[in-house]
Amino acid sequence: MRVRPTLSWTPTEDLPPGTTDPGPVADALRTGGVLVLSGAGISTESGIPDYRGEGGSLGRHTPMTYQEFTADPRARRRYWARSHLGWRTFGRARPNAGHLAVAAFGRHGLLSGVITQNVDSLHQAAGSEDVVELHGSLSRVVCLSCGASSPRGELARRLAKANADFEPVAAGINPDGDADLTDEQVGDFRVVPCTICGGILKPDVVFFGEAVPPQRVEHCRTLVRQAASLLVLGSSLTVMSGLRFVRQAARAGKPVLIVNRDPTRGDRHALTRVALPLGATLTTVAGRLDIPVDGRATGRVGR
Repeated sequence: MRVRPTLSWTPTEDLPPGTTDPGPVADALRTGGVLVLSGAGISTESGIPDYRGEGGSLGRHTPMTYQEFTADPRARRRYWARSHLGWRTFGRARPNAGHLAVAAFGRHGLLSGVITQNVDSLHQAAGSEDVVELHGSLSRVVCLSCGASSPRGELARRLAKANADFEPVAAGINPDGDADLTDEQVGDFRVVPCTICGGILKPDVVFFGEAVPPQRVEHCRTLVRQAASLLVLGSSLTVMSGLRFVRQAARAGKPVLIVNRDPTRGDRHALTRVALPLGATLTTVAGRLDIPVDGRATGRVGR
């Protein structure tokens, strides 16, 4: 079953207002067994924009769909040119206070797991373990023909060698690591094939219009069943890939708590939505629980 691209969401009902009290989040974490579901909003403080928040990239950028990428060689050239340039910034991103707080909660045994909708691997760079990357990761590349997987850094070096004179200036970067370039800037950018079979290379991420692997979805559903509560961090929950877990938790009577400055598609299922910046809020919560957020991180996104 394909996931239809959902680029926007407008509330059709009165939603409960957000609060500035992070107390319920601290209470849930104090009890333990919290499953974290994070979205693009947790990475904005690392310099990676989100899709739908204030200044979100969807206002200027339509993400590549799976169907376009696989069917159109020109679309693949455009994608890889933009993604190659964007990776220079994206690959240097560092975890922020929000990622570090989540890692600290995990080290202190308060979490039952972390599911992220992000493709930036910043939770792992902050020290979180056993993170489920719902939409994959830009740090890996996969061949659509033979299935071989390889590090993104390896592809970046091959693309740089094949496009030695490619030095455009991008207007911005998007949550999927895609830099804003014109067709003229893309020019005759050279795309390189799989080194094993010569097939088409694709980032190991779930594009818009592509299905999340069923076994990954089922693993996440199991994590929801085993959790005491669900804590959503920085997601509008516009796309069903994340919203379904909120609905599952709510149906099971598990508390759902959301930290997101703007209203979300899951608000009516939530016990509370804390409408405050993520990094500061989670740092405050950690302080209430006497948990130090010491900046212990394993490094950058990946080479």
